[in-house]
Order: sequence, then structure tokens, then C-alpha cells
Amino acid sequence: MTGSEAVTEGQRCGYVAIVGRPNVGKSTLLNHVLGQKLSITSRRPQTTRHQVLGIKTEDNVQTIFVDTPGMHKAEKKAINRYMNRAASSALTGVDAVVFVVDRLIWTEEDQLVLSKLSHAKCPVILVLNKVDRLKERKEELMQFLQEVSGKADFKAIMPVSALHGHNLKELEVMIDGLMPEGIHFFPEDQVTDRSSRFMASELVREKIMRQLGDELPYEMTVEIEEFKQEMRPKGPLLTISALILVERTSQKAIVIGDKGARLRQIGQEARIDMEKMFDSKVMLNLWVKVKGGWSDDDRALKSLGYDFD
Repeated sequence: MTGSEAVTEGQRCGYVAIVGRPNVGKSTLLNHVLGQKLSITSRRPQTTRHQVLGIKTEDNVQTIFVDTPGMHKAEKKAINRYMNRAASSALTGVDAVVFVVDRLIWTEEDQLVLSKLSHAKCPVILVLNKVDRLKERKEELMQFLQEVSGKADFKAIMPVSALHGHNLKELEVMIDGLMPEGIHFFPEDQVTDRSSRFMASELVREKIMRQLGDELPYEMTVEIEEFKQEMRPKGPLLTISALILVERTSQKAIVIGDKGARLRQIGQEARIDMEKMFDSKVMLNLWVKVKGGWSDDDRALKSLGYDFD
């Protein structure tokens, strides 16, 4: 037996795309499967804008989950087209697909996702999320399960609650069984392919979306201008400077809030999560700047990290 054969014996490794329309709980599902916060979440649709890899290595199985933006019909701006391309491209070359829907709801956008899956050459697991809200509606759930089973040849249909962990272990066991034999692509302790700068920008964006709710349109993004770590007598200090970009002056005022109160709150909440994620004391500096039209400008999107390639 050669050295490489010895290494690969018994190992399995593969990619799993998590897809669905916006706001069905794809990122919450990934975070709970990984056992840690990786993808940002909020109650607002289209919180996820990029593909994010979440890597779980357990015993001999390494599963690489691809969290994707929600697929949606409206492509009003360049950023919407970017998100749809990012989601659709995740279906290429994966070993399994987890298609997430919201309880008993089937919309035109769910149908859109299903149409994208019609060419998938791998098993598709349909996941009905948020079933913890259906405790008194078991008959309706059974009827819906029967209806959706006729929509495609799914490998399985699994009711889960990503938030509360219901049925997630069973889902993981099924996914593990679909992973092909092969060497692990990533080190055992690696959980994502994304940089620390990217994760920092996402944490700031999450806090803005959670703080502002419907007050701020989607024309907001975060750019990290400084990410510097140094050793201090009391331990490491990470200095992060982030620029919050909006499209209009009125939006800038909303983010800053009365006498800067809202911006300070966003910074405090983001800093707490950053210190947990980076295991370091964090000094976070936030600024808000108006950059008109960035969300509908392909060149601006690419310069801000929305690079499809």
C-alpha cells in the first residue's frame, strides 16, 4: 500500500450546497450544523450575499457546506444579479444539495429554486425548516409532505428546526452517507475558506441589519480598511477600521443615529462577536460614507469584494 493510499483509506470528503429562496433559514442551519457562528443572520431577507464555505470535519468525514444567497426573481440591480449567480453557481460540482423551504409555504421563488435543481446530477434533500412552529398542525404538515414529494425525485424530505436543532443530527447522518471516498481538502481545524477581514465586515453588516430592520434599504455594505494585530502586555489587540457605505445622505443619518448613538450600539455589538470569533481584544472604529449607486455598478461591486470569479 502506498503512502497516499494509507492516508485516504476510510476517509470521505465532499461538497454540499445549501440553497433556497431568501429568509428560509439556510445560514441558521449552517451555523447550527457547524456548532458555531459563521454565516450572519437577521430577520431580513437577502442577509447572505456571498457564497460562504463552512467546513465540518468529524472522524473520517469532512463535509464542506456551501451557504448561498437566497435565489429570488427580482433582479433590479447588479447586486441582485450577483447574488443569484453566486447561488446558482454553487450547484456545480457538489455531491449533494440541501434545498431549504419554510414550513408549509411553497412560493414562486421556491419553484424557481426547484427549476434550477432540475439539472442537478447529485442527490437533493428537501428540508422543511421551522417546524417547531407547527406543533398543533401535524395533519397539515403530513399533507404538505405528500404534496411536495410529488414535485421532484428527492433523496429524502426532512422536517427540521435549524434554530432548535430538531432533526439536525439525522440530517447530518444522511449527508455524511452521501460523501464520496477521498482525502480531506482542508485541515481538520479549519472551519471556513473566508478571511478574517471578510468575517469582520460581515459581523458589522449583521449588526446594522439587525439594528435598523426596515429603516435602511439594501443599499448598504461594509469595507474593512484596517485589520492589524499586535501583542500588548495584557494580550493580543486587534485594531479593525470599517467603512460603512450607503447610497444617500439620509441613509447615513439613519446609520449614525441621534448624536451617534446608533453607530456606537452597532460597534459595541459587533466588537463583542469579533472578540469571540478572533479570541482577541478588539478596538473597532466605524465610519459612514455616502457612495451613490454602488449597488448597481458592476465595477464598484467588484472593488468592494463582490467578485463573482
